[in-house]
Amino acid sequence: MSTFLIRFAALAATALLLAGCQTAAEMRANDENKCRAYGFRPNTDAFAECLQRIDLDRRAEFRAARMDPFLWNQPSVIYVHGRRH
Repeated sequence: MSTFLIRFAALAATALLLAGCQTAAEMRANDENKCRAYGFRPNTDAFAECLQRIDLDRRAEFRAARMDPFLWNQPSVIYVHGRRH
């Protein structure tokens, strides 16, 4: 099995595993708890900004993982089987 397929399978398995671990509501609650732990008070602009930064960081990590050069920029290999007459 090629390195590309192994990495792709590992990434897909990890994504499926993580997708099943937390619902959107649980993720939001964890984010809110993190912002409270940083000292921000709910229903303030600073608290909303904290939540926004966490969300932006999560999206940036997702984009970086999706654009991993070791995963997507592998050279293509084409196998040609001999012809039978």
